[in-house]
Amino acid sequence: FFFLSLSCPRKMKVAALLLALAGSAAAFAPSAPAQSATQLSALTLDDIGGSTAPLKNYDPLRLSLLGSDETLLWFRAAELKHARCAMVATTGYLINAAGFHFPGMLSTSENISFESLSNMSPVDAWAAVPDAGKAQIIGTIFVAELYTESQGTHYTKGGDLPTMVFPPIDFSGVSEDVLAKKRNAELNNGRLAMIAIMSFISATNIPGSVPALVGNPAF
Repeated sequence: FFFLSLSCPRKMKVAALLLALAGSAAAFAPSAPAQSATQLSALTLDDIGGSTAPLKNYDPLRLSLLGSDETLLWFRAAELKHARCAMVATTGYLINAAGFHFPGMLSTSENISFESLSNMSPVDAWAAVPDAGKAQIIGTIFVAELYTESQGTHYTKGGDLPTMVFPPIDFSGVSEDVLAKKRNAELNNGRLAMIAIMSFISATNIPGSVPALVGNPAF
């Protein structure tokens, strides 16, 4: 804190300007947590599941303490979506590495076959996909995202976390205990898949970056 002497009109103008700037900055700065009963009942990692051995509530960067309850729920939904995408990506990578791929042509007009893509690195394969194909993939992702984000009460407001769009899975007959176990399994498998697909891509594009995969013909 500092003090200004307001002994002349010029200094009064300076003080007014500083106060105005401080007010403007405060409008864009994150507000301090309110010291109230609401803060005492704020969500924690223990309240949203996913805390399992051997690293329970592993949060070295303390990201769970950023923002509000809605922020934490948004983080969980983002983790869940990334986990599902990573599991699909890892499975697809392993299937392709084993020599299996779609038959036929991806694009007859540009003479691109699925077999030719299977012999490329992931980055090169994506670059080889025609713009129309990329637009279809991104468009499908957008529609799925829009669908899950517009179902009933939003998950940041107490609604259910995003569910699988395709194929839809009905868990209405599953008990809460079994459902909680399945949710933890999904998160843990997804976390491992995120590490796996990042390792696969790194090993493919940066030789020797993943020692465990050195010498593997799939990479």
